Amino acid sequence: MSPLKKRYELTQSQKLMVFILSMSLYGISNMFTELIPAIQLGPIELKVEYFAFIPLTLCILFHPLYAAIGASFGEVIFGELLLGQFGGLGELEKFIEFTLAMYIAGLLVRDPRNRKQLAIASFVAVGIDQMLSAIVDMGKVWFGIEELETLPGIPESLLLIEGVGFLNAMLITGILFSLLPTWYLVPRLYGKIEPLLGMKPRDSRIPVSLGEIMRPRLLLIAIIFIFIAAVSEFMAESDINFAVWEPEFLEQYGNGFMWVSIGAAALVLVLTIIAALRAKRRQAGLPKDVTP
Repeated sequence: MSPLKKRYELTQSQKLMVFILSMSLYGISNMFTELIPAIQLGPIELKVEYFAFIPLTLCILFHPLYAAIGASFGEVIFGELLLGQFGGLGELEKFIEFTLAMYIAGLLVRDPRNRKQLAIASFVAVGIDQMLSAIVDMGKVWFGIEELETLPGIPESLLLIEGVGFLNAMLITGILFSLLPTWYLVPRLYGKIEPLLGMKPRDSRIPVSLGEIMRPRLLLIAIIFIFIAAVSEFMAESDINFAVWEPEFLEQYGNGFMWVSIGAAALVLVLTIIAALRAKRRQAGLPKDVTP
């Protein structure tokens, strides 16, 4: 077995636990970002895209793939479906881009206590997501699927407009809500939170080169999924869309219905933690009827 497989080896139940933990935590955080107002500075709008440090921390500490997919599902279920804001086929683009970004960033960290690797992963996570999104947006304009949306005070340059949006995301989300929290949380949680959930910490002593991580197979799979994401977004913008979920009855509740979604995500989180603690007690040979 290769060092990479040893490093990420978890049981199926542990992988499911990581998936649900990531789904519920990021689902809760994603709804709170909706409550943070954007700041308008002339033609520039400063806003928080998402709390990237939450899925990134889980990708680094646990299994990158299951944590990344879980976070994307959390946004879809708790941030869109339960709020009646699911855009159908077009949502596949965000799902794929965000999952790829978090997964690749999680793989890049070989030692969770290495701040240099954490910094690289923090910017890579946000950078890949925003870069892919910008490429798809530019493609829609170039192919005539969507008209150019100009910003007041900025020349009608597609590259400049997308560049401003990318820089905004990297400065606000990349630094404040990815780099700094990840720098603080990961070294402090490493080796402490995993045993609480009945898991072993990722072994940072196992050397894994970048070449072992970024293999041609991973790059090929990434390209295929990026192509699928672009096609799905092009189809959605061309009115070839389906599975849209925007019920009218939710409009009467307004933003208050958001707390129902937050409560559902919190309930899933609590049940997951209780299940993890019970599993840990069983592994330790304690009586099953002992309440964690």
